[in-house]
Amino acid sequence: MTYFVEEARPGDFDAIAALLAGHKLPLDGLREHLATAIVARDATAIVGSAALEMYADGALLRSVAVAPGRQHTGLGRTLVDKAIELARARDVPALYLLTTTAERYFPRFGFERIDRADVPSGVQRSVEFTSACPASAIVMRKVL
Repeated sequence: MTYFVEEARPGDFDAIAALLAGHKLPLDGLREHLATAIVARDATAIVGSAALEMYADGALLRSVAVAPGRQHTGLGRTLVDKAIELARARDVPALYLLTTTAERYFPRFGFERIDRADVPSGVQRSVEFTSACPASAIVMRKVL
């Protein structure tokens, strides 16, 4: 199974949305941040995604998903690594994420669990923090 990873194109939203819906991940606000989304493509479809919401005081890593037939192949790791590279290239001081299911996955990338109060105000005003993710979601941070 071969794939290539690249920045999302303007016409990719519907395919990314379908992938995320299959994983029950929120779509709110994603269209506004498509320019900082990354996708993995095979010969016929988008098989993975990761996106960054950029704010002055940090970035939110969101929409990390891999198609069922591609899970456990290293594709998720590749997507997260590319998102981290993009954040570093844009001089982001830290990455944040919210998760209800993957708190054991992200520490391998240097993310640590933190309190919501420790998230900068710009990131806290994101749709993910204000309404898309439940208040019970775990908050994690990676300082870049």
